[in-house]
Amino acid sequence: MNGSMIRPTFLAASALAMACAVAACGGASAAAHPPSTASPAAATQSAASARSTPKADPAPVTRSTTTPAPLPRPRPRPRPRPRVSITRVRSADGALVTVAIFLGPVRYVLHNGSADPGPAASGMVRAGPAVTGAERRQLLAAFNGGFKLSADAGGYMQEDHVISPLRPGFASLVIDRSGQARIGVWGRGLPAPGEAVYSVRQNLPPLVQNGRPTAASADWAMWGATLGGGAYVARSAIGQDASGDLMYAASMSAVPADLAAALAGHGARIAMELDINPEWVQLDAARTPGGALTAEILGQYHPSDQYLTGWTRDFFAVLAPPASPPGTLPPSARIRP
Repeated sequence: MNGSMIRPTFLAASALAMACAVAACGGASAAAHPPSTASPAAATQSAASARSTPKADPAPVTRSTTTPAPLPRPRPRPRPRPRVSITRVRSADGALVTVAIFLGPVRYVLHNGSADPGPAASGMVRAGPAVTGAERRQLLAAFNGGFKLSADAGGYMQEDHVISPLRPGFASLVIDRSGQARIGVWGRGLPAPGEAVYSVRQNLPPLVQNGRPTAASADWAMWGATLGGGAYVARSAIGQDASGDLMYAASMSAVPADLAAALAGHGARIAMELDINPEWVQLDAARTPGGALTAEILGQYHPSDQYLTGWTRDFFAVLAPPASPPGTLPPSARIRP
């Protein structure tokens, strides 16, 4: 074979081999990526649909618009009930002391005795030797007053009438026109400017002051002449606590320090001695206004109705307020000392 024939033959064989290689590569690519069966229009529509479909919004927040139920109205506080609280305590030296605390909207009335002050006041005052009429229906308690006026232990004023001059520095139980009462030292903030003083009973200096027994309370000889000259006799006193409640203390055998300790122990901020000796010390009290009275001091001399039938010496009546029209409240009988 000559050279001129070999060259064309070689060129044809090379071209054939190259064509086969290209065909093989195309088949492999087609196998790896098979042709899509969707039409070009369908593919275009699918893409447009994907672009136009909005994303779902998140779930809306729910807010309650329910109005809360109104709070219940507070109930009105119960109306205070006038009453007498009775307790008995033993002092350090063994004396038995009765303590009566007058609670609620009570009021006080100073009564003239048939003998003392007696005629000096009887023609001028209305509250006399006995509790009667409307007072009896409101009566919660009654207790003795102070020394005889002749003892020079202080002054006496009843219902705007001065029977014995009031003296500065003396312990004083003061009652205003509404029946409210307080205890203080006359001339030392008592009476207050403009205070409507109606009745005053004075008796010696204070037995308790600033919540403590005074130094003088330890000296029994300073607190009046006693029956038989002994230290332990019947004694009485009246005090007032920080809330304005009055409290009475008495014993048929005690020294002044016993009453001072009993009153201070029950919260008295100030106190004064009242009458002494067994003939004159007396406390009668009822469970309800106008109810039956009970003699409350163990061993007291006189019956429980003594202040109802009439008495010779001045005394105090503790009364519940009179009946009020519906919707009104009675005046309080408590004044802070």
